Amino acid sequence: MAGPVWSIGQVMKLLKPDFADLSISKIRFLETEGLLSPERAPSGYRKYAESDVERLRYILTCQRDSFQPLKVIREHLEMIDRGEEPPSVDQPAPPGAGSDKEPGVQGPVIPQPRAPIRMNRRELVRASGITEAHLLELERHQLVRTKRGHDWYGQEALMVCVASRRLREYGMDIRHIRAMRQAAEREAGMIEQTVLPHARHPQRANQVATEITSLVLHAHAAMVYDLLQH
Repeated sequence: MAGPVWSIGQVMKLLKPDFADLSISKIRFLETEGLLSPERAPSGYRKYAESDVERLRYILTCQRDSFQPLKVIREHLEMIDRGEEPPSVDQPAPPGAGSDKEPGVQGPVIPQPRAPIRMNRRELVRASGITEAHLLELERHQLVRTKRGHDWYGQEALMVCVASRRLREYGMDIRHIRAMRQAAEREAGMIEQTVLPHARHPQRANQVATEITSLVLHAHAAMVYDLLQH
């Protein structure tokens, strides 16, 4: 393998500044999904070349900036492997929302969440492409809310708004989003109970919570995909 190589821990430290939720378990999950194929040393340790690191960076950027599922990312990677140019992930442009727009007309671009997102109500509506009435409906069912103790919305609110708008195009409405919320509440409660023994050590508790949350989300996604394939 020509050029520099990194261990999985070094890769995580290299990319962590740009992808705050990155963990070793997430990198391994992407490998089990076949999206990454680093070489193995005779000892069994992974050896990540520069091309592997850039491939991982592309995957994480697709997830962070465009909220793309693994199936779509896999298709993009296959295009790259064939020497083709994949769709840009720098400026994701979801279809426009609202009855005054023609189907297929592009709406507002989702902002790049490289820094913590802080949006007022008008900015959230504009960035997500939903209507004020849609936002009110989401808020009425407590599916979207401002950050605790603040009067601004964060990245989670933006993601829910974008997902809700896109899911409506497939016939999924507030009832379906509420079901997702209920499942999320059960998982959040399970995580909180697991982290509780570490509550006396806040730094350790945060590390445990981050790791468990990542594992739960990966397991959840894997089980959904598994159920859909049967």
